[in-house]
Amino acid sequence: MLAALVNGSPAVTANVAIAVDDRGLNYGDGLFETMLLTNGAIRFLHAHLQRLAASCERLSMSYPGDAVIENDIETVRGKQVEGVIKVLVTRGVGGRGYKPVPNVPSTRVATLHAMPASKADVRARWCETRLSRNPVLAGMKHTNRLEQVLAASEWNDESIDEGLMRDFEGEVVCGTSSNVFIVRNGELVTPDLRFSGVRGVMRDQVLRLAQSLHIPFHEEPLYPHDFDSASEVFVTNAVRGIRAVIELGESRWSRGPMTDALCKALDSHA
Repeated sequence: MLAALVNGSPAVTANVAIAVDDRGLNYGDGLFETMLLTNGAIRFLHAHLQRLAASCERLSMSYPGDAVIENDIETVRGKQVEGVIKVLVTRGVGGRGYKPVPNVPSTRVATLHAMPASKADVRARWCETRLSRNPVLAGMKHTNRLEQVLAASEWNDESIDEGLMRDFEGEVVCGTSSNVFIVRNGELVTPDLRFSGVRGVMRDQVLRLAQSLHIPFHEEPLYPHDFDSASEVFVTNAVRGIRAVIELGESRWSRGPMTDALCKALDSHA
């Protein structure tokens, strides 16, 4: 971590001033956004703020406001022009017990991190850890990520870059830190995320780009057997963008023309 703020004030990395009764710490009662800082600006900042505000509203949580979050981002990045910024908003402090205390201001944490190394192509595996179904939380980037933590802990093979996760009904939902797409019969298909998973900012951008490129696309339930008939597979997230999947278990693909077209359009749009 290169820098950190708590409620707009600098925090010492080794002793961040988070209250011991903060509900984010105690119950995972919070939300977060992970954003790419490139050329001195946040890529798709408005989309990140829009999702954060909408998720706060869904959880009846106080949203600090776009101006406050943007100020935190500018302060924590300092003079850095490249990196990753994470913004976390919790419901704030509260006593013991699950019931929230009313009219408590939210807690804000903003951190700056170095840009991670990233491969253009991804080798993936199927995860054994399954995702629970909960339409109330589906789509949001909330701080309850134990399922992803367990899934990402399943392998130590450094050649594996990502793991794909299913729910308990066997539907493919996402990667541990990405959304997933397949190309089937010339059409783009991605899980509909009606029960679980994060509606990623980059996922939304890819769907918009597909529409602008007149690529037919669908959001629908997907199962592992759907990948057997896929001509291309790729994963997306806000920091790493679009990455082609070239290996998943016993399946192999080459980087395909639709993936390349979307990558080119993303670079042009960004």
